[in-house]
Formats: sequence, structure tokens, C-alpha cells
Amino acid sequence: MHLDTLPGPTRTGGGPTDPNAVRLVGQAVSAAHLFIYFAPEATEEAATLGVTDRGPAYLAFRSAAMGAVPWQVTLAAFYNFSPRAVRAMAGVWDAAPPERWQAARFLVAARAMRRAGVRLTDEHLAEARSLIDPVVAGADYAGKVLAAANAAVPLPSDPLVALWQQITVVREWRGDAHLVVLAGHGLGPCDCLVLHTATGRLPTAVVRETRQWTDDEWSAATARLVARGWLDSHATLTEAGRAAREHIEEVTDEHCAALWAPIGDAGIRRLASLIAPIGDAFTAAGTLPASRRA
Repeated sequence: MHLDTLPGPTRTGGGPTDPNAVRLVGQAVSAAHLFIYFAPEATEEAATLGVTDRGPAYLAFRSAAMGAVPWQVTLAAFYNFSPRAVRAMAGVWDAAPPERWQAARFLVAARAMRRAGVRLTDEHLAEARSLIDPVVAGADYAGKVLAAANAAVPLPSDPLVALWQQITVVREWRGDAHLVVLAGHGLGPCDCLVLHTATGRLPTAVVRETRQWTDDEWSAATARLVARGWLDSHATLTEAGRAAREHIEEVTDEHCAALWAPIGDAGIRRLASLIAPIGDAFTAAGTLPASRRA
């Protein structure tokens, strides 16, 4: 399903959406998508394209749907990376054009899901597509750069990978919405990372290594959060900070309610159930770091 053939946003689907259902499907979508960033197959396929550095490979794989954009566009779309981290991807389109990176990404997904033993019957695949396809088709892509780019990618012939790509579209849609919420709450790219790592749900060492904010930049972001009362003097999350972080997630869910409205609460919960085996398989296989499996 291509973006240029999609109808306008669907405004029907059963009225208000249960916030708990929206949170549930968001978690299921994230779990089903996340393996692509940790699968060893990604390193192998990137090497065949001439890129052996994990950072530029990640950036190329994820931004390939946008085409041969300069690194500054990827920086804007990804939000929480430092310019120095994203600048490292300069030259990846010379190594291979975006179309080859996208094809390689699909190959990574196919190889990894088979290795992990993802099992979805033909009936379950068809049912999942019958639920997620109207969501992708009815989505409002205004301001949703990564979601729109992924919606424009032709679906592969492999039914399991095609479902995964549709999952990718809605995953990036929520991510795009989340960035709007972060900016609306005055949380800059480094600030949001400091706040997130303070929850203990994201390893600080991994974030510092991959996002490449300097010590001074990290300290300045920490100081801003302390001034807001969201961190204490020891950079520990306060109750106010915990409440603020949850509020940001709730507002993001509110943005996503319209996305899922075409299939209603029952459809949302059923889709979450149907795609759960993907994330479960990678958890069982140990592909995801322990801190990322919750």
C-alpha cells in the first residue's frame, strides 16, 4: 500500500478510543518493531553494503525510507541525536543508495524473524493486516515525516515482512507524534534523553554512546531539569519528574487515539494480541537487551 494511493484520514471507527487500549497497542507495536535495531543480521547486511560502523548503519537503515536526504534531515527527524552523531552518516548513500538500504532492511527483518522463530499462521497474518491496513490507510500524515516516508515504501512480497513494515509505519507515527509533545513541553533533544534515562528504563551508557552528547551538554540538560523540579540535586527523578514523564506519555497516547479510531477498541486489542508473538520471540531469543524488553 503506497502513500500516493492512500485516501484521506478516516474520521469514523467507533467514537472515542480507550486510552488503555492505545497504550496497549503502542507497547505491542514497539515490541514487534524493536528487534531491527539489535539483530546481528543488521550488522551483517550493512557490511555487504560497505558500512561496518554500527552508528552510520543504524542511521542509514532507519532513514532510507526518506530517500537520499542529507544528514541534517535525518537529524531533524530523529530529534534526540546530537549533530556529531548523525554527521557520521555522511557518505552512506555513496556506499549504497537508499533503495538498497531499504531492501537490506527487509532482508534483516526476514532473516531475524525466522531465526527467532516468529510463528504467525496465514490466518493470523491476514487478520492482522485486515486490522492494521485501515489504520495505515486512514492516518493523517501531516507533520509525521518518518511515518509518511515508511508508508510510501512499497510493501515486500514476504507476508511476514510486509506486516512488519506496516507495524513500522504506525511505530514511527507514534514516534513523530511524541516529538511534537516533547517540543511542546519544552524538552529539547538532550533534555528528553536525560529525563528518560532518569526513569531507569533506558541505559545511560548506551544513550551517551549512541547519541554522543558531550559531558557539558549533558550537564546543562540535567541542570535545566533540576531547575524545573523534575530531577533533584543528585540528578535523581523526583515525583514531579515522574508525573511529568507519565503526562508526556499520556498526551502522546491522546494524539494516537485518532490513528487507531478506524478499528475501534476491540480491533486495537485484537491487533496487539496478534502481533505479540513477534516481540515475544525476540525476548525469548535474547536478541533484545534486558533493559529494553519491558
